Amino acid sequence: MVDTYEEDFNYPRFTEDMVKDHTILIPQMLPIHMSLFESALIQAGYKVEIMRNEGPEVVQEGLKYVHNDTCYPALLVIGQFIDNLNHRNDHDKLVLLITQTGGGCRASNYLHLLRKALKKAGYGFIPVVSLNASNLEKDSGFKLTFPLIRKLVPAITYGDELMYLRNKTQTYEVNKGETAALVDKWLKKISDQFANKKGISHGDVKKNLNQMAKEFDAIQVDLSHKKPRVGIVGEIYIKYASLGNNHLEDFLVSQDAEVMVPGLYGFLLYCVQNNIYDYEIYGKNKRTAKISKLLLWYLRRQETMMINAMKDTKFSPMNYFAHTKELSNGVLDHGTKMGEGWLLTAEMMELIEEGYENIICAQPFGCLPNHICGKGVMKKIKSIHQDANIVAIDYDPSATKVNQENRIKLMLAIARERITEDDKAEL
Repeated sequence: MVDTYEEDFNYPRFTEDMVKDHTILIPQMLPIHMSLFESALIQAGYKVEIMRNEGPEVVQEGLKYVHNDTCYPALLVIGQFIDNLNHRNDHDKLVLLITQTGGGCRASNYLHLLRKALKKAGYGFIPVVSLNASNLEKDSGFKLTFPLIRKLVPAITYGDELMYLRNKTQTYEVNKGETAALVDKWLKKISDQFANKKGISHGDVKKNLNQMAKEFDAIQVDLSHKKPRVGIVGEIYIKYASLGNNHLEDFLVSQDAEVMVPGLYGFLLYCVQNNIYDYEIYGKNKRTAKISKLLLWYLRRQETMMINAMKDTKFSPMNYFAHTKELSNGVLDHGTKMGEGWLLTAEMMELIEEGYENIICAQPFGCLPNHICGKGVMKKIKSIHQDANIVAIDYDPSATKVNQENRIKLMLAIARERITEDDKAEL
């Protein structure tokens, strides 16, 4: 009988000699960002494919190989991998890639769950790559080189601003489809710049962000009618991935609501900030805290460029992370950092402050960090902001889309009723 530890250690590796002829499959999460990540990785010499397969088959494959009490995002990502593998015949030339934060929840357990599921499904010979900043695995042929990082960081910056500007315009655009076309135009433009080693310097990023904001500002919009403004928070995968939240953003737009989803930078800065809190609150590695402070300075520099780019437009720019961070004070301590932790609370407070008092907290059923830092603080938030209209929506294999949408429609009905009351009060 093979020892479990030995079995886990002897997994198939992705070696450097596989880079040229093996395709790396990556789960979809943030379409705008992932498009830029895909371009950067291809230009770095990797063959990359972002998986876009959806449907009930993905959930069913996940249920076959992952216990239904396990985290729903893990079930979906593993189901998407196996469903994709079931529809192709180039298995000996494939590598699977997942991201990990090294935290105490699903992000650190995916790797073992995925390898176990692959073995059961007959794909145990396919290597799995862990992309992480926690040195969880050091023997992979996938390398985060400095030239690649120089593209990935601006890709997050561009992705966040494009996502923000799209959300600000798509519900109000006069010429339907104009916003989506402009997003596609910029994705191609930035990808082409990356290919020519442009668009990555501080000056190039600043120039692109300013031009991007001006072009979205020029889109003709109709602001004559007030519409429900809805913010989306929650577990990072369910919040961003349409596969995880049953195309929540598309549904809200179809219901004539303005949607706002906090950008990826918030989560990135949150992870870096937590390294500092680990030292300040828990007395952990001082050296890591010092490095994190330098990284925090660099990322805030990128954040400042995004905010400054929108100052001369009709768009109210996003808040600085430093301000968002403080909004959780008095509601949830910064030592609470499991999963989305205090960031989830802070994002709800920020959305309300920015006029998105209607909030959907999208969470996997049974996700402890989300139930504590999301559901658990709603009463406190409502005591501070009495106009807050917050609903927690659980996503699970057994949860039906109809029930989820009905609860959201009820929230939107309350939001529209308040708009009508406000209009009557103004008259």
